[in-house]
Amino acid sequence: MILFEVKEAFLGLVRLGIGHHGAGIPLNVEWNTIENLAAEQGLSAILVDGLEKLPWEQKPPKPVMLQWIGEVLQGYEYRYEQYRKAIAELAAFYNEHGFKIMVLKGYACGLDWPKPEHRPCGDIDIWLFGAQKEADEMMIRKNGLEIENGQHHHTIFYWHDFMVENHYDFINVRHNKENPELEKVFKELGKDDSYSIEVYGERVYLPSPNLHALFLLRHAMAHFVATGITLRQLMDWAFYAKAHGNEIDWTWLEGVLEKFGMKRLYDLFNAICVEDLGFSVNTFPRAQFEPSLKERVLKDILEPEYNNDLPANFLRRVVYKWKRWKANGWKYELCYNESRSSAFWHGVWMHLMKPKSI
Repeated sequence: MILFEVKEAFLGLVRLGIGHHGAGIPLNVEWNTIENLAAEQGLSAILVDGLEKLPWEQKPPKPVMLQWIGEVLQGYEYRYEQYRKAIAELAAFYNEHGFKIMVLKGYACGLDWPKPEHRPCGDIDIWLFGAQKEADEMMIRKNGLEIENGQHHHTIFYWHDFMVENHYDFINVRHNKENPELEKVFKELGKDDSYSIEVYGERVYLPSPNLHALFLLRHAMAHFVATGITLRQLMDWAFYAKAHGNEIDWTWLEGVLEKFGMKRLYDLFNAICVEDLGFSVNTFPRAQFEPSLKERVLKDILEPEYNNDLPANFLRRVVYKWKRWKANGWKYELCYNESRSSAFWHGVWMHLMKPKSI
């Protein structure tokens, strides 16, 4: 269990690290615990940014600080440049062969962080405007890459040191009954090619504000219910809303969230961003939430009862997933309209269709 003092010190340092007001840090803070928590949340670089703003007497010992700074340079800043180069070279391939590449989540989110290089680099998620199948065939023919088709809404291949998820659907349409209807909304939004940037001289498209807002929220909510999320994912959403709030059609967005049962969790996410991460209340249209439920969501983010560290043994893995599914019932009610029993059998069928997803 995370002690209250540790949680408050950690959140205070995170707020300082992203340029918000942070509370004072106790002199007897357990730095290893704080650092481990930051690593779990994908915020090691943000922790260092916060520590650098503390008075010298409140900082960890100098050798510890130097070690952490070195890890940030290597694990975040150096890797970020490799990430950008990989995206540019991938875009060069697609541009050369007549495909348009849109980057989703990761790189597109990092552009709105105070220091993009301090957002952790994970997979490269892409949308090829409906040409995923033809592009995969071209990739195999020209580069001889092995492409995996064991997932439900994207294929997977490796480009340099990064895993690429090539989306043919934005969400898993087989997960529950309402997802096919929601996918139609995503597909319509995905036609918009009016937002783009250059990465090392190569044209790369970005999601439209409405597409990215809805996608970030749905993606975070789906992970929250299934396995859990990190504060980094909430910060992706908050930084995007802060940077593009005047471009998002909030009435439309909240209408979609209401229709598909996501509005309650959306309000709780926004509350955490304001109350615990220090974003301005004006970042979002309104701040309505249930305080006790907000604390329960935050607690699950910081110390989930069940996570995605699955047992290697098949039967133990199935049992673990079953226990997690039962325990996460309260989460399900926050962002889905469909009954859990219906969703359960949809999920069973989904896994039978794609056994690698078990």
